[in-house]
Amino acid sequence: MINHKKILAVIPARGGSKRIPHKNIRLLGGKPLISYSIKATRQSKLVDLTIVSTDDQNISMIAKKNGAEVPFIRPSKLATSKSKTIDVLIHAVNFIERHNKKIFDIIALIQPTSPFILPEDIDRAIENLEKTNANCCISLCEISERPEWMYRVNNNKVFPFGTRIHNINKRSQDLKKIFRINGAAYIIRREILLNKKMIIDENNLTAIIMPRERSIDIDELIDLQLAEIILKNNFIDQ
Repeated sequence: MINHKKILAVIPARGGSKRIPHKNIRLLGGKPLISYSIKATRQSKLVDLTIVSTDDQNISMIAKKNGAEVPFIRPSKLATSKSKTIDVLIHAVNFIERHNKKIFDIIALIQPTSPFILPEDIDRAIENLEKTNANCCISLCEISERPEWMYRVNNNKVFPFGTRIHNINKRSQDLKKIFRINGAAYIIRREILLNKKMIIDENNLTAIIMPRERSIDIDELIDLQLAEIILKNNFIDQ
């Protein structure tokens, strides 16, 4: 809770995954992938309740074992590869508010595919949302792959991507810093989510910056392998 506002953390974890079968419960450092995000939300000083939205009984069992609540099994129509996160999130909020008979003021969408998010990241994002009076707060990390150095290919012809190709002769350290969404956390005010049906409101948006080594997003097998290397070599404290 912050400023008397209740905070709900939702971790979406469907059972189907084409690139990595059973991705959300694949072992990372000997623990199910989803256990990392559950631990982060449960150790947050500001989150009041952590729930997992899943269509999979095995994920449900593992989530409960790791301390999350699983108050429902997600409807199959919201568990396809084409299902939108916004619809999954709205369903979860509506269900838990009806079930618990209480309103949550701030919703924290925490992705199970971002295992290196920390409780401090979540709390910092929530605090930043309140401090700036923004509608949403996202987590970013600095990029190393500069858009100024990128090209597009069409019919074997190569063209500059964007309009800043003149910066190709500059050193990376001389260019302005640019950031990308790392997918770890999205903090949204309830009215923005339910009334405007938005997860990111770019008209009133703030962000926290996370280090690149903790911004890995498990999407393909190579990401999982890289995360194992990060853990085994103690590149981060987890």
